[in-house]
Amino acid sequence: MFMCHPRGAAFALSILATTALHTTLAVAAEAPRRPPEAIDQVVVTASPFSNDADDIATIIGTVSRADILKSGGANLADVLGDVPGVTGTSFAAGASRPVIRGFDANRVRVLENGIGSFDVSDVGPDHGVPIDPLSTQRVEVVRGAATLRYGSQAVGGVVNAINNRIPMELPMHDISGEATAAYSTGADAKQGSAMVDGKAGNFAFHADGFIHRTSDYDIPGGTQANSFFRGDGFAGGGSYFMGDDSHAGAAIVHYDSKYGIPGDTTFIDMKQTKGIVGSSFALDLGPLKTLTIDGGYAHYTHSEIDPATNDVLSTFIDKEWDSRAEALTGAIGPISDAAFGLQAQQKHFSALGEGGNYLFPTQTTNVAGFTFAEIPLGPDVRLQFGGRVEHVSIDGTPASNVLVNLAFTPVSGSAGFLWEAAPGVKLGFTATSAARVPGQTELFARGPHDGPGTYETGNPNLHMERANSVEGTVRWRTDIVDFEGAAWGAKFKNFIYGRLTGVMCDDDGNCGPAQNELRQLFYEQRDAAFWGLEGKTTVSVYQMDAGTVGTVVMADYVRARLANGGGNVPRMPPYHVGGGLAWNSKPFDASFMLKYSGTQSAVAFAETSTKGYASLDAQIAWRPWQTKPNLEISLVGHNLTNRIQRNAVAINKDEVVLPGRDIRVVLRSAF
Repeated sequence: MFMCHPRGAAFALSILATTALHTTLAVAAEAPRRPPEAIDQVVVTASPFSNDADDIATIIGTVSRADILKSGGANLADVLGDVPGVTGTSFAAGASRPVIRGFDANRVRVLENGIGSFDVSDVGPDHGVPIDPLSTQRVEVVRGAATLRYGSQAVGGVVNAINNRIPMELPMHDISGEATAAYSTGADAKQGSAMVDGKAGNFAFHADGFIHRTSDYDIPGGTQANSFFRGDGFAGGGSYFMGDDSHAGAAIVHYDSKYGIPGDTTFIDMKQTKGIVGSSFALDLGPLKTLTIDGGYAHYTHSEIDPATNDVLSTFIDKEWDSRAEALTGAIGPISDAAFGLQAQQKHFSALGEGGNYLFPTQTTNVAGFTFAEIPLGPDVRLQFGGRVEHVSIDGTPASNVLVNLAFTPVSGSAGFLWEAAPGVKLGFTATSAARVPGQTELFARGPHDGPGTYETGNPNLHMERANSVEGTVRWRTDIVDFEGAAWGAKFKNFIYGRLTGVMCDDDGNCGPAQNELRQLFYEQRDAAFWGLEGKTTVSVYQMDAGTVGTVVMADYVRARLANGGGNVPRMPPYHVGGGLAWNSKPFDASFMLKYSGTQSAVAFAETSTKGYASLDAQIAWRPWQTKPNLEISLVGHNLTNRIQRNAVAINKDEVVLPGRDIRVVLRSAF
């Protein structure tokens, strides 16, 4: 059903086999890097019923607050680099959208506390996501049946940034907080953040703020021009609690950033202000247990500016709202738990200046109903299934200059089995059929897009695409061994992609001469097949009173081809394999990770191959006073080998090199 080159398959299988064989040599490297006061992982994105990630048939990726701070990144993709199967577009320091198993843009939903990010990052890779990691307590990556709770744009998965801007429970203390400061050598970067949580009677409040200031970053042998980033933001919110199980709250969030576009001379000035609400009510009306209502509205704008004249070349505007209501029930017949919900969204996009030549105003309205439920099939087996029905209408103007109104009704469903085959061993299997509506750019793009250097033409006659996928997972957890792995495949009907023709165009759409600067790109459809493998192993090697020693091994691989001689799917990530050593104790932690990104030569027409590279990262964290365990000083090194690195997923990889050696000092204090 899924075809690949046999050598690639054998190599990928050998990677995961090696991972499994090393289960006797590895240790949980994340644990040493967690702050002493960190609470157990709480998964809220994947399941409305359980806080245990192992209760889900698919593997859940999670990044803790401690790892977020040590990554030093200005975007979510930067903090997900050690999650198997996840990469980023890395177009700019301020614009790197997560890529899950080779899926990006319109196939990966980026959320903040379960609500949309309200931006135009799906319009172009040079457009950032206005969610800063410094304001985030953890990030979750979810695939499988639970993604249907969040929309048809989540065919590839969901990335959810979780924070406490609307408190979900009364804090234990009247006031608590955290302050951080960091400096990085690679871009002369200064960062700082602060969070405060408190309570007064039945009222809980939260406030946070952050700031980034970075210069152009260093690369081997020089500096990457126009790669600077400036960002800051703040938020304030609160909730009122009506008993232990009900609350209602709201927050105001503001985000500002300026960042350069490497390989170009322009920079982007981005602003977003949004209001969000969140509430949960205990009902206890027969089987109906709780009702959760969340929503938000945002005004987003960014301008693309010529620094030589300070002229605004383009302005992109997004006025968007998103709302969802979800009811949870107890047992109903054979169903042990169920969730039923409604979601409504509207996105009004417009562009001014040169951006108006690329995409005329569009309006997208989405109304959906969804469900997610579990049925125990025995003491050790459970069935999880979800479904979603949407009605989507999109208004836009293609190159014909005739306003078009399109309507789609995607229907999606997913079912998964989770079997506890032995103590500590769980096997999962998930089958999904998900439909996706074409995005506004895929339908209506009609001209030059200077950021990625393309001249794009959409197609208003595109059909919905459908992905039929299967995934098998294995978890093995003991006091010493911790292994999780997945094998998956997806067959797409009417897969939508941007096809580069190899022809160059000018800003007016005159194509042909090689001296033109814009690559011609058409949005088209063709059946496609994807498949991949992922694995991560951690095991304690040696434990003693003074601390714990161990290693970690991880790997991932993805392959994707277009049907009927269409060749390779554009911009696929290479395989990754890595391993490291960790030490954990009360006064200090230390670890290193050596990760290899393979050569990517399975490229689409008009794409170039990308050389493989090795990257060495290391960190040490010191808590100098036992009486103050929440005061921590960290020293973190990225790309210590200082190798030239290019990202195969990035459309500008031939012009842009990833950051070189960087040494980062982080001071963190919690109270």
